Parts: sequence; C-alpha cells; structure tokens
Amino acid sequence: MAVRNFRWILREVAFVAVLLHLSQYTVNSVQASVIKTPQEYYRKNTAYSGTQEQSQSVPFNKLHLQADIRQTLDQCSGRNRFDCYPEKTNPPVQDCKARGCCLTRIHGDKGTQSCHYPLDYDGYRVVSLSPLKQVNATVGWNVTMTRTSSSPYPKDIKTLQLLVLYETTYRLRFKIFDPAVQRYEVPVDLHDQDSPTPEELTDFHVIFEKDPFSISIVRKSDAQPLFDSKGMAPLIFADQYIQIGSRLASPLLYGLGEHRSRLALDVKGRQKLVFWNRDQPPEENLNLYGTHPFYLNLEADNRTAHGVFLLNSNAMQVELQPLNNQGPETGSITYRVLGGILDFFVFSGPSSEDVVRQYVSLIGQSFMPPFWSLGFHLCKHGYGNSSEFWKVIQRNREAKMPYDVQWNDLDYSAGNKIWTWDNETYRGLPEIIKDLHDHGQHNVIIVDPGISSSQPKGTYPPFDEGLELGLFVKDASGKPFIGKVWPGDTAFVDFFHHKTFDYWLKFIGLFHGVLPFDGLWIDMNEPSNFINGSVNGCTNSSLDHPPFVPPGIDGGTMYSRTVCPSAQHQQSSHYNLHNLYGWSETIITSQILRVLSRKRPFVLTRSTAFGSGTYAAHWTGDNLSSFPDLAFSISSILNSNIFGMSMVGADICGFRGNAKRELCIRWMQLGAFYPFMRNHAEGYSAPQDPGWFDSEAQDIMRAALHTRYSLLPYIYTRYYISHTTASPAIRPLFFDFPGTELIDAQFLWGSELLVSPVVQEGARTVKAYIPKGACFFDLDTLTLLGVPGGDWYTLDAPLEKINVHVKGGSILPMLPPAVTTTLARQGKMELLVAPDLISMPVTASGQLFWDDGESIDTVRQMQFTLINFTLNETTLTSDVQAKSYSPVTLGKVTVMAVESAPPKVMLNGQKVNFTYDTKSRVLMVSELTWNLLVPFELTW
Repeated sequence: MAVRNFRWILREVAFVAVLLHLSQYTVNSVQASVIKTPQEYYRKNTAYSGTQEQSQSVPFNKLHLQADIRQTLDQCSGRNRFDCYPEKTNPPVQDCKARGCCLTRIHGDKGTQSCHYPLDYDGYRVVSLSPLKQVNATVGWNVTMTRTSSSPYPKDIKTLQLLVLYETTYRLRFKIFDPAVQRYEVPVDLHDQDSPTPEELTDFHVIFEKDPFSISIVRKSDAQPLFDSKGMAPLIFADQYIQIGSRLASPLLYGLGEHRSRLALDVKGRQKLVFWNRDQPPEENLNLYGTHPFYLNLEADNRTAHGVFLLNSNAMQVELQPLNNQGPETGSITYRVLGGILDFFVFSGPSSEDVVRQYVSLIGQSFMPPFWSLGFHLCKHGYGNSSEFWKVIQRNREAKMPYDVQWNDLDYSAGNKIWTWDNETYRGLPEIIKDLHDHGQHNVIIVDPGISSSQPKGTYPPFDEGLELGLFVKDASGKPFIGKVWPGDTAFVDFFHHKTFDYWLKFIGLFHGVLPFDGLWIDMNEPSNFINGSVNGCTNSSLDHPPFVPPGIDGGTMYSRTVCPSAQHQQSSHYNLHNLYGWSETIITSQILRVLSRKRPFVLTRSTAFGSGTYAAHWTGDNLSSFPDLAFSISSILNSNIFGMSMVGADICGFRGNAKRELCIRWMQLGAFYPFMRNHAEGYSAPQDPGWFDSEAQDIMRAALHTRYSLLPYIYTRYYISHTTASPAIRPLFFDFPGTELIDAQFLWGSELLVSPVVQEGARTVKAYIPKGACFFDLDTLTLLGVPGGDWYTLDAPLEKINVHVKGGSILPMLPPAVTTTLARQGKMELLVAPDLISMPVTASGQLFWDDGESIDTVRQMQFTLINFTLNETTLTSDVQAKSYSPVTLGKVTVMAVESAPPKVMLNGQKVNFTYDTKSRVLMVSELTWNLLVPFELTW
C-alpha cells in the first residue's frame, strides 16, 4: 500500500506539473485577454454549425443586450424547473423565498409546490480565460471565475479555477476547484494517462459562456453536445455542497450505479440516485453497495452515444429530469456533491461499446480470472458444522453436478472473529479443503474488515497488533473507532494506511497455513456497522451533520449503519473516503494473494467503486428469493459490465427467504450465463444446492451446468477480450441492435450469444425480441430460428429449457462438459460453427484464447495461445496468432445450416470421418486429434 500511496502522490504532482508547464506559455495572455481579446472567452457560440471556421464569437455587447432583455421577463416562468430546495419536498414558502428562489404550485397537485431557481439566479462569472499550449498547440484551457453573491449553503468559494485538458482523441477532462486551498481529491491511480493531445487532433470543441458561466463540450464530427451546463441547474461551489447540471442528449440514460433499477434510468420520472455505500439489501430508490458516477447517454439516433464520468468519492445525489423543449425530447442531470472537487471526464464514443472501452481504459480494465473461478460456486451462511458442510459436498458430487468451488461463510470462524477457525464446530475443515483439492475443486472463505476489540489483551493478535501499529480507523478524538459488527465491538482496519499491507499480508499468510483457501471473499466493507456510528455516537460537527444530507440515504443520516464521517484515516476523513473503503481493501487483498500464491488471485468484494473490476469480482448483494429479484439481476449485471466489472453475478436462487423449486430451476438456468456463477443463501433459508432437490430438478440444473461448462473456452476468451480491450463481457442488446434500448430481460454474451431467460413464475413460454439483420440458431437443437427478426416472438420455454441462441456468423470454441474445470481442461477442444446466412458469401468467425488458467500475467508475458477461426462458404480455416501454450487439441467440429450431406470432408487434404443429420442440417466432424498450434483447412 505504501507503493500505491507513493504512486498516487506522483500522479497528482505530475498532473499539476503538466498544467504549470503548459500555463507558463500563457500566463501573460490570461491577464491581457480580459480587456484586449474578449472573443477568447468563447470558443463557439450556441449557433455552432460544425467547423471552427464556420463558428462566430459572440460580442460582449450582444451578450449584455440579451441579459438586459431577460430582466424584463418573469423570472419564475421557466419551463425547466431545477430544484432549489433538494433537502425537502414541498418546503415552506418563507424558506424557499429566503434562498431567492421561486415557489410554484405543481399543476394538478393542490398540495405540492415546486421551489426552483429563477432564470436570473446569480452565479459565477468568467473573469479570465486563456489557452494552455504545448509546442504551439492548444491542449486545453485555463479559466478563472468569481461570484459576489452567496448561495444557500455555507462557506461559498467565491473564486474558482477551471482547467480543461484534451487528454486523448476521444477523452476530455475538466476540473473545477478552489485555486487558493488544496481540497480533497480522489486518490485513484488512473490508467491511460499520456501526454495531452492537441485540440485539432481531438473530437471536441469547447464553448464557454461568460455570465453566468457555463461550459458546453461538443463532438466535432456531428456537433452533438456531450456536456452542456448552459441553462441547467446553476453552478454552486460551497465547502460541503457542490452543484452543476448538464443537458442530456436524450432520455435514454444508463449507468450511475450501484442502484436497483431498470437498465434504462427513469429520466422522465425525475429519478434521484444517492451515492453513499451501504450494507443494504437491494431495493429500489436506496443507496446500495457501490459508487460508480458514470453514465452512458444514447443520442437522438439511438445509435451514437457518449459518456460522462465524475471522479469524486464524496457522498452525492444525482437528479434526473425531463426538459420541456420545443424540439426533440431530452432531459437533464443535476449533480449535488458533498465535498472534493468537480473532476469530469467526457468520452465521445461514438458507439456504446466505444464509450465503455474509453471509460474502462481510464479506470482500469477487468482482471483476468483464474480458469477455475468460471465454474459453479456453492455457498450458504450457516451450514452449522463440518458434518453438514461435508454432506452438501457429497450430495452434489453424487448427483454428478459440475461444481468447482465450495465456500465458507463466517460461521466457520470462532466467535465470528476473522483469522480464526472454530475447530470444534468445524472439526476437520482443513481435511475437507484438502479433499476438495484432491478432487480438482477449490475453496473460498469470507473475511470482514472489522476486527473484534472486546477480548482481553494478548488473546487476539489481529487486534493487538493493529492497535499497536495504529492501523485502525480513528474517531474524531484520535482513538480507535469502535462500532459493532458480527463479533460485537469492532475496530475497522484503515486500508489507506501505508503500513496496512504488511499487517494484512501477515495474517492472510498465517491463516492460509491453517486453512489452505484458494480465494478470499471480502464482505461488509461499505463498511457495514450494526449501530449508527460508534459506540460513543458521532460528533456534532459538519462532517457528521453536513448542511445537505441527500434525501434517499437510507436511515436519513450520514452515519446510519456505518462509520461516522468524522472518523479519520491516515489519508483523509471518512467523510471523503467512505465510498472508497471497500475499494481500498480490495486492492490490498488482491495484491497479497498474488504475492502469497504466486498465482492469479481470486477476490470477491461486495463494496465497489470505479476501478474495482481491475482487482476483483463482485456480486449484487443480499437479494431475495423471488422472481422480481431474478429479473432485476440482469440489469444489475449489465450495469456492472458497463462499469468495468466483467466478473459479476447475483446469488442464484436468492439469498434471503426460501427458494421454491421452480424459482431455483429458472435461476440456475439464468445463472449458468452469469459471468460469475454462485448459488448462495442465508442461514435461515432452506437448502437450495442442486443436490438437495428431486431427481427431475437435478436433471434440469445439471443440464444448465453442462451448457455452461461446455462454453467455458468461449467464456474464457470473452474475458481475455474484456481484459485486453476494455470491452464488456456481457452487454445489453442495444450495443449491437438499435430499437432494443429498453430491453433488460435479455442480454448478449459478446456479440455471439443471445440469452432470453424466463423471469416470470409459471411461464412456459418467453416473449423474446429477435433482432433484425442477423440469423440465430438454437443452442440446444442447433437449428435455425425461422423468424424474420426485428420484432417480439413467443418462444417455447418448458421448465427444462432456457432459450439461448447463437448469432449467425459466429464460431464458438467449446469443450465436452465435465464435473470440474480441472477435468474439462483435459478434454479436446470443439468448434461450433454458426454461418451467417444473410451475408454473401456465407461467413463466420471466432477466436480461442488459451493458457494454463492460473499463472500471473500470461497476457503481458505472451504465455498463451491465440487462434482465429474463419468460415468462407464451405471452408473453415485457422490462423494461429500466438502459440506459447500447449497442448491444445481439436477433437470435433460442428457446422450448422449445411444444405446437404457433402460427399467428403477433407482436413488439410486428408479425408476425415463425418456424420450429417438431414433433419437438423448439421454436419459433425468428430474423432479428430488435430494439434491446434498447426493451422488447418477443413473443407466439405
């Protein structure tokens, strides 16, 4: 951690140094521009029509004339009303007017009034602007602005600085901050931070308005505004309340997690989202486990998109609302942030996938998981004892369930204290873990960040040593902050402390010598607390009671069921670092497992923030055993992939409550296509592992698992693509098919697999949208889905079936299913070929990435095999791109939609055996032993 802290400091120093270096070329012109060149305030006016040459600056006298005319209008008659009193719905008249705002009765609702900003609400005014230059090229802008009036919030910062930097062709950054006082900034080690890019090489124009200040960032290629604060909620920058608004390109908005909602956010319904990580079972309109203030906004054509990321870890509320425009339907977003600075990144796309790749390349691409972690995981809180634990393992083995990882929740520990093992209740646990390893299986245990603090001194080294080293979060008085979690009174490890890495390494290493686990599950790291604040309460300071507490924070206070914001870490206050607490634990834990095992680490974390996907997998929390929770899991997992967390899943069959047989069957079918597949339940619920059910249910669940295990080479390859290109592993349909923007009960694996699960109880059909412009094959029957596409269709979905279709033009690498990934890897590779019957000539393509599945940095060290496969009419060929890992043997090729039985099939000029099914029109070439490191040509 000390190394990371040093890197953070270097990054911040480097950024400031770059800006100082750039500004030395313009420091004199900053002063001159105020009087001599007023046109420099405006890069473009609002009538911008495409190119720099066509645009005209707006003279100052014209702007003043517009302002004078505006004064004659009714300042409260604005059609777009931005909330001036976000603390309270329907505030008293006097409170609203005291803020200088308008109170308007909402039409049709006699008892509700809107307190909103007038059109001429006073704000910041630009007083200087100059370009930042590097080698005579403009690479950014330096703006100073001031305000003379006060906002409704205390400690206004009257002078602000805005720095705009063209970072890459498709990414622009702008920061608004206090130039006189160093405020907290997020200590995240950003990636892809190269030298600035000259403006003319980017896809951005920047437009400034002087009074009141606004900034508009426009995509050059089509004049589409990507961030536009003009006429939106006014800029406010007080010590503990920062506000800015932007116009959206359309109401089709995605992201802004972690929240339970439909995939497309509710702009029309004025949805409000709170970012303050909390141990909260997933429910709508509540703050949940993670903070990801990034959104993707589709534009009016539903094809192009852009993205915006606010790099800020403080508590915030985001409000979405429609705009009453004469033209195309749009909306707005208003940020209300409780601290730090405004540090925005704008991504120009233009495709949805481009936007995600541009964002994830900045925060860090998803980690490459160990191959075994792609198998089926099984867990329950409260197995009770080692005997019951062993029974679960045995019955699922006896049922021949594909099954790779058995987990232990906290009940394995002594008194719920981490780094302990209850060797009475869980007698023989080390031997059980050894048996798992002997069967090619793995074990993951849970670890919480809370350290029991109430036992006698000298009896619990994790607390004694942490206390001696000063490694616990401290209260406002400087003493260890004590809350209550599972073991009772609890101190919280400060993962931002430079000595914590060695401390955490020591106890992970010691405990691994007792229980040789294969991965760590870090839970309760929001951080969760069973009381509000500490055992001694919280302070009366503005950190614990800020002037604005976002409505929607569950519990109503900043310290509800968590640590007091006034608590202190080595780097800053918990007020600033709360949303990064789980993120900080994730990084240390992943790095330590990497050091200890000398293998690819596997960490699962509940609390996340931007960049968490670089280090760990994530699950969507303590869901309910219900069909609505099953359905919501899809949008949650799609959102996580948009946030760069490719390996994500939901607790299959649900964590809370008793899962009915039908629900568990449907959820196992859907879960077979989660990136991370784990069945998990609380201690009070009935058993829900596959081996517990009747034989018919077992057969259905086993078939779903067989499908997943057969697709593991394809899934693994998609992870490689995600890891190397920042592309999401799974994605919404609208990424590939316009007209599907509101669909969130179906999803795509890459561009090859369309998954259409049953999400309603009792359903034996599924209404699925089949996109136009592609053909699809049923993965079970290998037959063509005979519909024209571009519409909704009713597909048969008996209890034993989940509808999964392969898009024509795809080649999927596969393996014969086995009961573990260890055994599966011993099988011969297979290829499933789905021709694109729409194109001429008939084509298909695919890729296989293969390595040993566990070594560190195989991609960076080029210790892998990468093969491209191409179909052209009746010829299938391979192109070996890399061949540093072997053996990789091809045993079978299956080709769909072959019109008739061929007279012969040739592999590199030699006849090979084949079969042809006249009903399904499937050609199958089997009994092969071809070394895939040697290119081949298969013809028929």
